[in-house]
Amino acid sequence: MKLSRPVSWFLLAFGVWSWVIWVTFVKNLIKDSSGLAFDDGHPTAYFWVHLLLAVVSFVLGTVVGGIGLRGVRALRRTS
Repeated sequence: MKLSRPVSWFLLAFGVWSWVIWVTFVKNLIKDSSGLAFDDGHPTAYFWVHLLLAVVSFVLGTVVGGIGLRGVRALRRTS
């Protein structure tokens, strides 16, 4: 399958965006002082669910960004 230049760049940008957003979210989750993420120093269900969402998003962002990167590289070789 051959990806167009705009699609390749979009997928690459989506992968980078996903990492930036979710790394920031996890940092804020760990520093949470509202009581949602930690109860007496122990992680709550809220913490585990959101950490799982972040990990899945890291994986999907990496896969999608990797596809975009391969598309960009392939376009540069053929140009």
